[in-house]
Amino acid sequence: MSEINTIVVKVGSSTITHAGGGLDLLHIEKLVRTLSDFQNMGKRVVLVSSGAVAVGVSKLGLDKKPKDTPGKQAAAAVGQCELMFIYDKFFSEYNNTVAQVLLTKDATENPERRQNIINTMRRLMEARVIPIINENDTVSTEELEFGDNDTLSAIVATLVDADTLVLLTDVDGLYDKNPQKNARARRIPVVLKINDDILALAGDTESDVGTGGMITKLNAAEIATSHGIDMYIASGRDPSILYDIIDGKSVGTLFVAREPEEKTE
Repeated sequence: MSEINTIVVKVGSSTITHAGGGLDLLHIEKLVRTLSDFQNMGKRVVLVSSGAVAVGVSKLGLDKKPKDTPGKQAAAAVGQCELMFIYDKFFSEYNNTVAQVLLTKDATENPERRQNIINTMRRLMEARVIPIINENDTVSTEELEFGDNDTLSAIVATLVDADTLVLLTDVDGLYDKNPQKNARARRIPVVLKINDDILALAGDTESDVGTGGMITKLNAAEIATSHGIDMYIASGRDPSILYDIIDGKSVGTLFVAREPEEKTE
């Protein structure tokens, strides 16, 4: 446990919402309680949370996610308010302060803006504030159509010099076959190198509310491990699985960080 000082946890839309898009308050409360406990241990915690569009669709009373970009952006604008309100309420009950940070891809790629993000995140964590990060879906178009918070969470992990990145999702790891179609599918507990054989195991998501599939998680793993950061794919059904991860137990799939001499910028 002492080896993990900074942990980035990403939760997908399907992990924190019900099938209709409304927030799963009981599940979110368990997640918040766990992360607050880590914060109280002296860990540095960053949460990357999807869900704005899904929650906005529910709040607006829509039958399904809009297909047009303005519709998605409008849903994101409504949903992000609700999402942050709930996070702020729950975290404050455990005496923790949160901050909203909305990012776009260009902001992380521009050297000056990237450094500004690093400076802000560093100051927030020095003040024992928990940053809650999402894509700025209201003004972005590329992210809404092609992006995913798996990749964003990996980029964030590099920005804050995280030790560990955890993707909490609706699958409990990487399998050697599709577990939804093959009863003999076996979970792969550890991946030492992301090669063509591993990439070939990726499949598309079947979620109606998420945007990423297994391939986006493997892309995130490549980013994280190449910067010396361990990454887990684990089930988000019970957030207490995070305790098992920091205790070093075998859960989900661990993608092992590369040795320092292999790290890339």
